[in-house]
Amino acid sequence: MKNRIKEKLKEDKKLLSIYFTAGYPSLNDTVTIIKDLEKNGVDMIEIGLPFSDPLADGPTIQESSTIALKNGMTTNILFEQLKDIRKSVQIPLIIMGYFNPMMQYGIEAFCAKCQEIGIDGLIIPDLPVAEYHEHYQDTFEKYGLINVFLITPQTSEERIRFIDSVSNGFIYMVSSASTTGAKNTFGDVQEQYFERIQSLDLKNPQIVGFGISNSETFTQATKTTKGAIIGSAFIKHLTNEGTDTISAFIKKIRD
Repeated sequence: MKNRIKEKLKEDKKLLSIYFTAGYPSLNDTVTIIKDLEKNGVDMIEIGLPFSDPLADGPTIQESSTIALKNGMTTNILFEQLKDIRKSVQIPLIIMGYFNPMMQYGIEAFCAKCQEIGIDGLIIPDLPVAEYHEHYQDTFEKYGLINVFLITPQTSEERIRFIDSVSNGFIYMVSSASTTGAKNTFGDVQEQYFERIQSLDLKNPQIVGFGISNSETFTQATKTTKGAIIGSAFIKHLTNEGTDTISAFIKKIRD
């Protein structure tokens, strides 16, 4: 069966991926938000599985995770919410979460459940690539899941090339060494980093995340890459404007 992420990456356009935390602002907003994002032309969605100790997340996403957990979000509830998602949604769906809840669920059971409901890939910031390659890659591939790894400006070329060799979708290019958060523009250091990664000529396309909040940063980030991911800025929008004005947010990025 074709993987939706791979099919999407073949499209001749710059991709917009949106991250949001499952169960935020309210426990049952998950499916509504996904449908709305697709309807407004988003190319991919990252569904955050909230965790109590989110190492890579900035304050905005951390707070949304804390609230989602208070709202009662769990792995089981997320799977229950998404069980019929493929009856209405066609675009790639990726679960982004930490490894601990997946281990508690059981890695094989988690992957099998993802396949059953139509999840295309996973992003697990705290699962080291060598660990994945050695212990889990076969399981992920058995269930048709693409695992997406993160690189930062500090990642060595050797490690980037190893990640590229193990990956079979895209590489998540973190724009800066800090935690997530929205910026209004990228400086020279980031521009140089984008160009340096482009010059490595990797086999997997790159999608930039962290710090993208408006059409300017989206355009800057996608000049040398396949697409960009917006998380904190979208969550701030949900916090301030609610779930009814998603189209206005997406329009602002695309224009």
